[in-house]
Amino acid sequence: MRARRLAPARVGRPEHYYSGSECCEEGIEVGRAKVYNVGMAESLGTFEQAVLLSVHRLSERAYGRPVIKDLELRLGRRVSAGAAYATLNRLEERGLLISRLEPGAPERGGRARRFYRLASSGIDALDESRVLTAALWRGVKWRPKRRFA
Repeated sequence: MRARRLAPARVGRPEHYYSGSECCEEGIEVGRAKVYNVGMAESLGTFEQAVLLSVHRLSERAYGRPVIKDLELRLGRRVSAGAAYATLNRLEERGLLISRLEPGAPERGGRARRFYRLASSGIDALDESRVLTAALWRGVKWRPKRRFA
């Protein structure tokens, strides 16, 4: 199966950018231009962003168990191995991650390890998510009325 590339956000006039057969008419103001998200269904979810950022942070040590441990540390909750591995596989299928299989060590019973790194489209996807999130929060004065313990 060939990986699909994540559609980047576009800056400019809405009539020039299409998602499928429909024109994107609504955008988010970024500076003097509007950003129109093409392929919104392909945008990153919070957990996907966390996984990509974990792979980036771990660099050459980014394989399953360390990614899970980093996610648990950053998210402050338990992360199931199934959720982490399913997300790593999905991100690789989407072309956002690249993996390599390395032979296992004797202490692991010879089981191979799959190491991950960000693909250039993964970097683009994180950049897009960061820009869109910043644009959404711009101008918001956040003072929650309730405090949670």
